[in-house]
Amino acid sequence: MDPIQSVAPPLRGRAILSQDWLRVSFLHWRVPSDRVAPLLPAGTRPDEHDGSSWVGLIAFQMARFTIVPGPALPYIGDFPEINVRLYTVDDEGRRGVLFRSLEASRVVTVLGARTVMNVPYQWARMSIRRSGAAIDYRSTRLTGSRPSTHTVVRPTSETVVGDPLADFLTARWGMHTVLRGRTRFVPNEHEPWPLRRASLVSLDDELVAAGGLPGVASRPPDSVLYSPGVHARFAMPL
Repeated sequence: MDPIQSVAPPLRGRAILSQDWLRVSFLHWRVPSDRVAPLLPAGTRPDEHDGSSWVGLIAFQMARFTIVPGPALPYIGDFPEINVRLYTVDDEGRRGVLFRSLEASRVVTVLGARTVMNVPYQWARMSIRRSGAAIDYRSTRLTGSRPSTHTVVRPTSETVVGDPLADFLTARWGMHTVLRGRTRFVPNEHEPWPLRRASLVSLDDELVAAGGLPGVASRPPDSVLYSPGVHARFAMPL
């Protein structure tokens, strides 16, 4: 396939949602594509870089969640989120992400996203704190088997520009989801990620295993990146 576009294509259709993603840490592991393929919806297959598929654990602060053209929603639109995601390409060549889980601390947001977009949001008790030069992310799910994660990442001053793997993992202009029995693509756009290298201080994670990939997060990630954030917009599903 062609290389990933590091700059978003024009948003297809009218924007319906916008949000800020702030203090974002990206942890990624290389995984064989045959482990990922059974977890993907019909009409999609694992997207690959350097002969492998990848699984991501992404932690950040959601802010200024807006139903366009309205104002940003107070309280329910500002919360920590941690998601487990895979990388997909569909039969039309559209590259996206497939969420295995999304932890969020606002139960109203969780219920709304699950109902409208059928994305697997989970209600959790969460926090994001500065710890010296590092950022400390914590989450414990409040339902089911209550998997948790505790991630501490230290951003560096080393910027990342023109790195094919970093572009593959972060420059994603849509997600795949299943709506009314059909796989749909939900496009998004945002400015190019301002990325920096980061080091993993510590990780104690159960979310990746709960997302169907046991054993992956027990080894060090193959990529750790950090971004202060971007402003994103979403259009109607295609």
